[in-house]
Amino acid sequence: MELKVVTDSDKEFVMSIDKYIDDTGYSNRVYTKSGYVIWEENQRVGIMAHCILWDNLPFLNLIFVKEEYRNKGFAKKAIIYWENEMKNQGYKMTLISTQVDEKAQHLYRKLGYIDCGGLVFQNTPFDQPMELFFRKVL
Repeated sequence: MELKVVTDSDKEFVMSIDKYIDDTGYSNRVYTKSGYVIWEENQRVGIMAHCILWDNLPFLNLIFVKEEYRNKGFAKKAIIYWENEMKNQGYKMTLISTQVDEKAQHLYRKLGYIDCGGLVFQNTPFDQPMELFFRKVL
């Protein structure tokens, strides 16, 4: 498995998965190096994206592995790689979130993340199950 920063050549793949990003947002990910493609044997198998909250707190806002590559350790390896990158850049802690009805929360806890809160968006334009947040001191 290899994790590579997104480039313009990854745009079609990334945008086929991430329905919330537009052309400007994608260009920003390339420029800020805040998006990644997960590769296995010259195949794109997933994506990751993060942002920096409050100028000092990395937040992994998206990780997606294609169905046929799930449960093979790609997400775990990609998160560990990202954590190491953030630590090497001097960050002290990371945040991750997932909806309460998604299985990713179990992986995050296995990787040492601790529940630290949630957001509820009922009766809003962003209506969804509660978003559960996790933190990890690096």
